[in-house]
Amino acid sequence: MNKTLVAALTVATVAGSLVTATPPAKADNGVGAGIAAGLIGGAIVGGAIASSRPAYGGPVYVAEPPPPAPCYWRRERYWDGYGWVIRPVRVCY
Repeated sequence: MNKTLVAALTVATVAGSLVTATPPAKADNGVGAGIAAGLIGGAIVGGAIASSRPAYGGPVYVAEPPPPAPCYWRRERYWDGYGWVIRPVRVCY
C-alpha cells in the first residue's frame, strides 16, 4: 500500500509540474502534444512496472545441480601413422 501511495503522489507531482511549468505548445493538429504525452505516460507506467513486486510473491528456490564429476589430465600415447605422439587427454569419471 505504501508503494502505491508513493507512486500516485509521484505521478501527481510530475503531472502538476508539467501543467504549470510548460507553455502551451503550438502544433497544427496536436501531434506534438500526443507524442509528448505518450512518452511521459510510458515512462511513468514503465517505472511503476519496473519497481513492482514479482508476480510469484516471493523468492523461488531452485535446487542446485550436482557438482561435476572429478576430472584429471593424463598423457596418452597414440600412433599417428608416422610415429608415436604423446598428447594430454582429460579423463572424467
